[in-house]
Amino acid sequence: IRGTDENLPILMVSARQLPEDKHKGFLVGTDDYMTKPIDQEELLLRTTPEERRAAALFAPRRRAEYLGWRALVRREAGDVRIVYDAAGAPRIADDGAPCIGVSHGAGRVAVAFSDRPCAVDVESLLRPFDRLVSRYLTAEERRLGGADARFPAAAWCAKETLYKLAGRRELDLLRDLRLTAAGEGWIEGRICGGAPLRLDVRMLDGDAVVVWRL
Repeated sequence: IRGTDENLPILMVSARQLPEDKHKGFLVGTDDYMTKPIDQEELLLRTTPEERRAAALFAPRRRAEYLGWRALVRREAGDVRIVYDAAGAPRIADDGAPCIGVSHGAGRVAVAFSDRPCAVDVESLLRPFDRLVSRYLTAEERRLGGADARFPAAAWCAKETLYKLAGRRELDLLRDLRLTAAGEGWIEGRICGGAPLRLDVRMLDGDAVVVWRL
């Protein structure tokens, strides 16, 4: 990630809570380290009463994700107002604030910050993507992954990232969002036949994948 942008703030969220784990996180270049489950006091300090009331309707894990990414955004950007755009994507409403990309699921949260539109998607490698692959990948796209059993999950994340970057609804995963090339740590795709976009790919702790574009 540092190779992408040395000024990019990096927030690490991990279930590993020992001091040596945090020390390792800072040694590899993270700017801040948040443990899971996220401290309840911090959630209270960094979320609004309206957000907490909305979260109360969710199941416990979904509630933690919903409040957790908001806490991460405000830890980095300050006491900002978070709203949703016409396409349903979260953004910071304050003037001069950075663009954000958000993804959460399966107990994980990913947040991207950039000075231009950005997007991120995180997924568990344990989801049965191989059963769904024909719904979102063409035969040509499937061949990009070779024999890598993790590629269907990474490709799903890549398509979700492209969808978020497009900023509009009702795009077809097979027709409008196409993957055109892939390599170690990256996937290239196009939105509605537009210019190629290179997406970064990383595997997390052996059981999840994250894809982003800054």
